[in-house]
Amino acid sequence: MSKLFGFAGTDDFCPGGSIFRNPKEPSLFLSLGRHVDVYYPSCKRTRVSAPFVFSEERFEQKRRASIEVLPDECLFEIFRRLPGGEERSACACVSKRWLSLMSNMSRDELCSKKTTQLLNESVEKNGEVKSEAEDQEIEGDGCLSRSLEGKKATDIRLAAIAVGTASRGGLGKLSIRGNNSGHGVTNVGLKAIARGCPSLRALSLWNLPLVGDEGLYEIANGCHMLEKLDLCGCPAISDKGLIAIARNCPNLTELTIESCSNIGNDGLQSVGRCCTNLKSISINDCPIVGDQGIAGLVSSATYVLSKIKLQALNITDVSLAVVGHYGKSVTDLVLTSLPNVSERGFWVMGNGHGLQKLKSFTVTSCQGVTDNGLQAVGKGCPNLRQICLRKCAFLSDNGLVSFVKAAESLESLQLEKCHRITQLGFFGSLFNCGAKLKALAVMNCLGIRDLNLELPQLSPCKSLRSLCIRNCPGFGDGSLALLGKLCPLLQHVELSGLQGVTDAGFAPLLENCEAGLVNVNCSGCVNLSDKVVSAMTEKHGWTLELLNLEGCVKITDASLATIAENCLLLSELDVSKCAISDSGLAVMARSNSLNLQILSVSGCSMISDKSLPALVKMGQTLVGLNLQHCNAISSRTVDLLVERLWRCDILS
Repeated sequence: MSKLFGFAGTDDFCPGGSIFRNPKEPSLFLSLGRHVDVYYPSCKRTRVSAPFVFSEERFEQKRRASIEVLPDECLFEIFRRLPGGEERSACACVSKRWLSLMSNMSRDELCSKKTTQLLNESVEKNGEVKSEAEDQEIEGDGCLSRSLEGKKATDIRLAAIAVGTASRGGLGKLSIRGNNSGHGVTNVGLKAIARGCPSLRALSLWNLPLVGDEGLYEIANGCHMLEKLDLCGCPAISDKGLIAIARNCPNLTELTIESCSNIGNDGLQSVGRCCTNLKSISINDCPIVGDQGIAGLVSSATYVLSKIKLQALNITDVSLAVVGHYGKSVTDLVLTSLPNVSERGFWVMGNGHGLQKLKSFTVTSCQGVTDNGLQAVGKGCPNLRQICLRKCAFLSDNGLVSFVKAAESLESLQLEKCHRITQLGFFGSLFNCGAKLKALAVMNCLGIRDLNLELPQLSPCKSLRSLCIRNCPGFGDGSLALLGKLCPLLQHVELSGLQGVTDAGFAPLLENCEAGLVNVNCSGCVNLSDKVVSAMTEKHGWTLELLNLEGCVKITDASLATIAENCLLLSELDVSKCAISDSGLAVMARSNSLNLQILSVSGCSMISDKSLPALVKMGQTLVGLNLQHCNAISSRTVDLLVERLWRCDILS
């Protein structure tokens, strides 16, 4: 059989000679089995991967033409001549290589519309008509915002965002929150954003250890419209990157730096010199930031800087002195955990007479807050309206009263974990606050205890509208009864976690409130009973809008009956962990005047499936229902409620 394809000379099977010079080449066509004398074709057709060209020499395989064989330079020239953003977005979806090329293309490198129209003239002459809307490129004005978190924060996604948002109004706000992994966003991703998003106005970078000065260089060179920059947990960024931002982004108005160990004084000084529109600065946990950086920043932005937040920094009294002298436009000041600032720093800041516009002042864990320092601040800040003092261990009653006397414009006073403040300081502040104090909050102050005080007959504090006493175990009936006499126009009252308050102390407060209570929070007051709720609803039911009785274990169905009868305006009710049952909810459901929007009965063990009809009826107005830890309610009942109350968010 092999001779059929091996003939040569005059006895050839095919006149003219064999078509194969090599005897083995017939195997390209025929499959010859071993030890057979008769040829027959194979049952399975041989798979051919590419076409062959028949020639006298041999079969040659054609090479398929592909755009992928072009180098990056050629593809770059092609991409820059694409007519619009939609076409560029479509090309970016082809492969990572194309996406990388498209994302590294800045707007200046794109061909102009006129050039593109000239290239397309031949197409238009052939009868193809394009609308002006297709040819028109949408100018980026920074109207879009994007956020990447965790594993989604990668360079590939940033490149896709840079290309995709260019034709949809331009990216205006970008937030990236990594997870401190070694596979997150790098400088390459920021480079893509800088090239494709020149209209970027707000950038937030959190927990990105692989982003350094190079990435910030790209942002500075490509995003000159940047207004807000937030850097948190970026140890590779140093003063060099911040200086580049300061020099190239003159519109910067807000700067937040947190836990950036390589940013120091030079970067802050450059921001102060170059960013003439800077209005807000927040610096937290930057160990190499010192007095020179803070002083240079604040002194350079004297007439524009309005908000300053300094936390966990190694600064001294010098920085506070500079703030007190040059902070002429500062309205909000926050100082937290400044261990090297002493009483002298606060005293000098108050006597600097520069904080004339200061309206809000918050101090937390600063040992320098003493009686003399706080009094100086009160005298030097005539327009101060809100102050919050947390963990001020050296502040006493005398300092608090002196401050309240000096701060004539004070409207809100908040004390938290100031354990040297006693009942004398608390009521002394009310006696000397003037006619503008509207809100008073005291939280976790262990020094406040009931004392048998013989207070003189003074005029009541008719300006106070909001009172909050939270988790002060020594605050009892005596103090509460005295408050009722001193503050007759209270509308918002929070007395939470006060186990020493009983019905006897709460009753005088209810009787002396002339304006009508609007919001009442008595959560955790375990000694209050139905008697207080009955008196409250009868006297203030016509104004009451929010009532929180969470954890008041003596509250029963009787309170729900009085609430349903008297509280016509009540929109939010919380009776979690109270002794209420199905009967109480049934009474509330029968009320035609009650229009609750939010109801919480979490942890009420006596509420069962029998309350389904009542909950369905009340659900006509409810938008929120909390049934968590109600073990007597079955999952089937919850499913029915979810099905019927489609407007209501149900927690179970």
